[in-house]
Amino acid sequence: MAANSPAQAASSPLEQSRSAAVEPTVFMGRGFDACSAPSLKAMRAWAHGASPYGAVGIYISGRQRGCEQTHLTADWISQVRELGWRLMPTHVGRQPPCSERADSQQTIDPAHATQQGREEAAEAFTAARNLGLGRGTPVYLDLEAYPLGSAGCAQAVIDFTLGWTQGLHSAGYLSGFYSSTLSGVTDLLAARRAGAAPMPDALWYARWNDKAATDGDGLLRDNEWSGHRRAHQYHGKIKESHGGVSLTIDQNQLDTVVAG
Repeated sequence: MAANSPAQAASSPLEQSRSAAVEPTVFMGRGFDACSAPSLKAMRAWAHGASPYGAVGIYISGRQRGCEQTHLTADWISQVRELGWRLMPTHVGRQPPCSERADSQQTIDPAHATQQGREEAAEAFTAARNLGLGRGTPVYLDLEAYPLGSAGCAQAVIDFTLGWTQGLHSAGYLSGFYSSTLSGVTDLLAARRAGAAPMPDALWYARWNDKAATDGDGLLRDNEWSGHRRAHQYHGKIKESHGGVSLTIDQNQLDTVVAG
């Protein structure tokens, strides 16, 4: 696997784990995410081939999670894993300073972005640990879409993401990054190509083009988050029913690290 930089190659738990006790779990296939973690009844109904999905995105932490997580407990995690589900733990915290979302009440302070990223990472890995998700687990930082064009906003996003990655790596967790290809992913790619490090271990990009593929759709080069480090959210806000249970979900194609 190509490393993003010598500095990252020396510090990334994804690389270190190849010779360590904790081996990252890779999932290749379809997954979904929902605003709230579904009930165990729903997860049972959708499991074992009843639905086309084998992985689920869950919002484990963050001050700006949009929905209640009444089902999300350590016991829920344990039971859905026993059903064979793979998990994409996600954190929704401070958002870009140029965010236009009406519900983005707390945004990144450009002057303290790196430290704030580390603080968010501490919150995320503590939540993961409390849910029974230990070292080697990836946690995906959710940065919702924002307008491009502000150099200051882009720099704040990158500094925040670097701090996030540093914080997770120091705790032995993997760093994931989720955003739109029209905002956060564009800025992250520019920073990566300029040599910024440490980059997140895995990239989950939102591009609603109805293509269930992780080829990057011409945006990613072959050596960018290659080797089972990509996920693609390709359709959003669709209602599906399987096993007699309906959920409103976003659809994803995964070839990336997950919590197994």
